[in-house]
Amino acid sequence: MRDLIGLACDGCKRRNYTTTRNKKRQTEKFSIKKFCPSCRTHTQHREVKVT
Repeated sequence: MRDLIGLACDGCKRRNYTTTRNKKRQTEKFSIKKFCPSCRTHTQHREVKVT
């Protein structure tokens, strides 16, 4: 039921975090503001596929 997703920074495009998402309840792409250690700022992180 829950899918593993990665979160990539909008600024530097690096994958910094992983989390899970319920694909039946949340159908659109997941997006959240988190700290990016590469940029050293709080930036928007969007859902990407986990390799």
